Amino acid sequence: MNLSVEKCPRCKAALEVKENPSCKAIVIKACPAGHYEKEFHPALETYIEINKVP
Repeated sequence: MNLSVEKCPRCKAALEVKENPSCKAIVIKACPAGHYEKEFHPALETYIEINKVP
């Protein structure tokens, strides 16, 4: 069991890293089904979580 794998809170699928060509410093992880997105902003040292409503 890998505890470091981040999962979607809705469908429990593993989050995938999305390519962000506009800014290489921001890391965006998203649910493959599009339910959830999590962004890490190193300059702000914070996460932004987005739950998408169907």
